[in-house]
Amino acid sequence: MVLDALADGEAVVEPLTQGKGGWWRWDGDPTAYRVLDYGFRLDDGAVLPDPRSPWQPDGVHERSRWWTGQPLAERDPAWPGPRGGVGTPGGVIYEMHVGTFTSEGTLDSAIERLHHLLDLGVDVVEILPVAAFPGDRGWGYDGVGFYSVHDAYGGPDALIRFVDACHARGLGVCLDVVYNHLGPVGNYLGLFGPYFTDRHHTPWGWAVNFDTEGSSVVRRFITDAAVRWFELFGVDALRLDAVHELRDDSPLTQGGRHVLAELSEVVAAASERLGRPLDLIAESDQNDAIMVTPVAQGGLGMDAQWADDVHHALHVALTGESQGYYADFDDPGALAKTLTSAFFHDGTFSSFRARNWGAPVDRTTMSGHRFVAYLQTHDQVGNRAVGDRIHHGLTPGQQAIGAALYLLSAFTPMVFMGEEWAASTPWQFFTDFPDPELGRAVSEGRRGEFAAHGWSKDEVPDPQDPQTFEASILKWSEVGVGDHRAMLQWYRRLIELRRSEPALSDGNLAAVVVERTPGARATDGWVIMRRGEFSVVANLDPEPVTIDLGREVGEVVAHFGDLLKSRKGPQALRLGGHSVVVVRS
Repeated sequence: MVLDALADGEAVVEPLTQGKGGWWRWDGDPTAYRVLDYGFRLDDGAVLPDPRSPWQPDGVHERSRWWTGQPLAERDPAWPGPRGGVGTPGGVIYEMHVGTFTSEGTLDSAIERLHHLLDLGVDVVEILPVAAFPGDRGWGYDGVGFYSVHDAYGGPDALIRFVDACHARGLGVCLDVVYNHLGPVGNYLGLFGPYFTDRHHTPWGWAVNFDTEGSSVVRRFITDAAVRWFELFGVDALRLDAVHELRDDSPLTQGGRHVLAELSEVVAAASERLGRPLDLIAESDQNDAIMVTPVAQGGLGMDAQWADDVHHALHVALTGESQGYYADFDDPGALAKTLTSAFFHDGTFSSFRARNWGAPVDRTTMSGHRFVAYLQTHDQVGNRAVGDRIHHGLTPGQQAIGAALYLLSAFTPMVFMGEEWAASTPWQFFTDFPDPELGRAVSEGRRGEFAAHGWSKDEVPDPQDPQTFEASILKWSEVGVGDHRAMLQWYRRLIELRRSEPALSDGNLAAVVVERTPGARATDGWVIMRRGEFSVVANLDPEPVTIDLGREVGEVVAHFGDLLKSRKGPQALRLGGHSVVVVRS
């Protein structure tokens, strides 16, 4: 193996030294060169980028650029973390895609909008993956550099500027990372070692090797990457994509531990060393609280996990959609069960999976803050045929109901960018694969997938068309106008209440009580969610309804829609159609 580099336009070709365990190293001094764009040649082959490259300024196939940044401990040694971590009472996450958050689509331009998030009341900004991927436009889940920052977003220096700007405003930063696969273009990792295995298969092909020969090196590759985001760049949390596809049988076959448990312990050690909280948030479809159970208690040690069932129950109650994985959530009890227990499928039969699924959450010991709840996410919007947001098919009152139920829940709430002002823009699936054949395959595959569900191919946006990307860019001119302004004020008020009232930020699931109209369908009637002295009362119907709270109404602290006069005594509320009120009794 040799180093093949360019420094000030001059070629630098030097051999690497082979050491123990199959490792190769270069003992030269990169600081001796003003600019060093470098790669590695394996067996006299083509020049390949560094698997641990921080920066690919010329694309995923080209040489890496030598870069070293200043660690957070040197930039801001006093940073304590975002209010103690993402799982703290009142914590609110904001999910953001850098490329469509602003018209410029860069980390630096995103800094200019951080004041909006402060006014909203956000605690942590979660950015979708920044790992280098082919082309300029994309969601980021086709990245091929676990250590890199996409150049179109500004590269690694821009990420440091973004993190520092967030911290200066008291905002934490969560980075979405993908360790379950690499994208199809520019993935040279397997040429450097035993990074993949055909023992397991995933939706993307061979699995990343966590449990066969050489897997200890691969596991170290992942844990090193995670710690680097925390230590060097200064992020406060990592959101781990689709951890159910991290195929690892080592606890069963080798007396070892799952890679997530190992990652949890490595990050815990880094947190102690760095003197600030570091969090891991898992996206898992397993519906099992073992994900957020401490390693010492036999769990996998994640700090929080996404709770898709809460989303599904809210979505069905508000929209009436019941196709695909929404089918079981048409159950009238689904909303109450998810708001009090996180999982609807907790060992029950899932018709979508055709089997029993999940395990129950112990509401007496498991904090609701361990579960991230939401009305929209990049997945739940972007994986729809036309990328329509939930409010595009609802009245403002219906969106307001959904917002109140999850933002004032016992969970850790997450707002998807633009949701807070009912953005008119969709968020669609877009790609920018330079290879025409691959681009054509992606376009035809996307349209063919939805054609099987009744959509015409002309109705489904072409992922490769730049207009699909451009249509997904937020329109900030909407924020202060009409219904957009009213929705933003509602979200601000709900988050303000969550932050100021302990009963509304409490994670005690056992104390949450949800009541529904007796005998009503999932989409009909009224809903009451009780949180201590507070009640969130919502009318899902388009017509007015009188609701007996069972206790005196007391003070109205927030309402959206029509709050009408009731003649049925001090315990009754009369709400207009698609209206919601928060009262303190």
